[in-house]
Amino acid sequence: MKRRMTIATALGLAVSLAGLPAWAQNEFGSKELIAAAEKEGQLTYYTANFAETEQEVIKAFNKRFPKVKVSMVRAPGGQLITRVKTEAAAGKLAADAISHTDRGLMKELSDLFQDYAPPNAADYRPDALVSPKLWPGATLGWAISYNSALVKNPPKSWMDLTKPEYKDKLIGQVVAPSGGTTWTRSMFERQVLGEDYWAKQAALGIALYPSGAPLSDALVRGEVSIAPLLYNIAYTKTRDGAPIESIFAPEGVPIIPFADGIPKTAKNPNAAQLFMNWRLSKEGQAFQISMLGNITSLKEPPAYPKGWDPKVVKVWVPNFEQFETLRAPWIEQWNKTYGYRQ
Repeated sequence: MKRRMTIATALGLAVSLAGLPAWAQNEFGSKELIAAAEKEGQLTYYTANFAETEQEVIKAFNKRFPKVKVSMVRAPGGQLITRVKTEAAAGKLAADAISHTDRGLMKELSDLFQDYAPPNAADYRPDALVSPKLWPGATLGWAISYNSALVKNPPKSWMDLTKPEYKDKLIGQVVAPSGGTTWTRSMFERQVLGEDYWAKQAALGIALYPSGAPLSDALVRGEVSIAPLLYNIAYTKTRDGAPIESIFAPEGVPIIPFADGIPKTAKNPNAAQLFMNWRLSKEGQAFQISMLGNITSLKEPPAYPKGWDPKVVKVWVPNFEQFETLRAPWIEQWNKTYGYRQ
């Protein structure tokens, strides 16, 4: 009987570690990695994403791995990069994992990061990566949103946003120089929709906003009726009961893959790797899609946002070299076209 119990115990450990089924050990990492991460028991996580969003990610991670606590440090994009550079130069970089919305800024710091790839690395789009050390733990995407209480004939495509019927500031838009996300949208508009797209749209008298937060609030209040928005922003408004609907246009969905990495100086490298592995896993990506309104950089998405028809809608990823070289001259032209002064 004692021998049977020993065998049963061994089999139980082989099937489950810290409550994990056997298949999950391959998805999230080896049992040795999980044990080492739980022994460290913590990690410090730097992010430029919204604090509320990242708190939801951390809660979901802790449902799977309750023994690994995550301390989050959140700062706007530019400030976060400055902090990382300053701490690294002083030999005091406190982060175990870093996530940033701007792949270009992170690529410049790639020497600070250790070699890393998640267990499902081959499942990710190569064009979403700027370095083999940096991975898109989160991916945002652009949708066209509208106030359903005001718009009875909603747009069905990006080109519809140049229709004369939407004249006189029915459309609101975040300015192109706001950051990498809006530059992605603007680059998509010019490369995919045509060089005259900006001029056609600007002629309608677009209401310009500095960022997505005030624009989404204006859309809820009815100050504008239609607005291109990052879907995760629109999603939260819809989830909270606002009369906001969104469509994914057939010309394409411009996406913004994040760049996440583990510094060489990480004090809790196993916990950081486990956190990254979970975030990049199908489970982690499905959670972010279904609960946060994110998209994904996986070749085969584990889930789709509401209204996404995979037979019609395709993602659009900017060519990274062009993303960097065209940014300044094209944004200058965008500013002139829309009459915007920084």
